[in-house]
This record gives sequence, C-alpha cells and structure tokens, in this order.
Amino acid sequence: MKKILLIISALFLVTTIHAQFHIGPQVGYSASKLTTNTSEITSDFKNNFLFGAFARFGEKIYVQPEVNWLTQGGIWENNSLDQKLEMTYKTIQIPVSVGWRLIDFKVANIRIFGGVAANIATDKSLKINDIDEPLTNADWNDLSWQYQFGAGVDVLMFALDVKYMGGINDLYSGDSPEFTFDGSTLTTKSNMFTVTLGWKIF
Repeated sequence: MKKILLIISALFLVTTIHAQFHIGPQVGYSASKLTTNTSEITSDFKNNFLFGAFARFGEKIYVQPEVNWLTQGGIWENNSLDQKLEMTYKTIQIPVSVGWRLIDFKVANIRIFGGVAANIATDKSLKINDIDEPLTNADWNDLSWQYQFGAGVDVLMFALDVKYMGGINDLYSGDSPEFTFDGSTLTTKSNMFTVTLGWKIF
C-alpha cells in the first residue's frame, strides 16, 4: 500500500510541474454492499447520494484527487428467520486516481482510470430489525481502504465518471477475526459503485 501511495504521489508531483489543471464540485450516487459467505444470508445494496470536490492535473495522462462525503455500509437479511442487520458508515472519502485520455474530440473526451481511496469514518451505526443496537467503536475501523477503477467522459466543462470500488481491508476489527450474524460469517469489506457528475469551474 505504501509503495502504491508513493508512486501516485510521484506522478502527482511530476504532472503539477507542467500540466493542465481543473478543479470543481461534484455530486453523485453510490451503491455499497457488504458481502456474505453463506447462501442463507442475502446481502443488499445501500443506496445514497454523495457530494464533494475534485481536482485534475495533466492532459493525456492525468492525476485526479477527490474529497467526497458519502454513506457506505450494507444490509444483510436472513429470510428464513426474518432477521435483518443494517450497517451504516458515514465517511469522508479521499480517492486518488491515475487516468488516461483514450479519445479526445476537443469538446469531449473519453477516459479510463484506476487508483486507491482512503475512507475516514465520521459516524458508525448498527441496526437489527430496524432497532438501534450498541456499537463498540473499538471493534470497527475508523480508516478503511479501497481500490478503484472506472471510465469517464468529459463534455465541455462537465465530467461524468463511473467507477467500481473494492474493499481492501475489513471494517470489522473486533476480538474475533470474523463478524457473524445468526451464526453465519459475514465479510465486512465495503464494495461499491459510484456515478459522479463534476463541474470544472476552472
């Protein structure tokens, strides 16, 4: 992870020396999911909106750091026992992507990109059957990491990005190495899809 961050930082410094620069706000939609290891438990997406800001340095090859405010988490259900568990993570997300403009039509272009994202938890909550349950914060990480890849389109001053983000480390860090619900082991890596629309004000 440290090597990846060092490479991204080096690319960031190189592109800022002589590069095209854009910055602006963005809004979007996210769908996050925490997976399960058993067929008895189903895992559903938690849908939310996000808002933030992005900057972009570079032309053909570029670096794009972002800061986003969003909610992650997931919903697990045991339909046979009529049990539902909902985990909510409100986070400040800091993705950094390295991208490549594949096609440039001057007024529009098509891009692909990949990178990593750090997620800093600002609030964590747990519900079982829609009832708030005590949550031991020490059992849940305040910092989580995701890898990301996706594609984007720029049209004039607007930037539309679609990306997938996969969890690198588990959100749960309690005494037991595994988080269980109704006797089933659950995976607490946060996986999500996002769609964002940015406005390049500069």
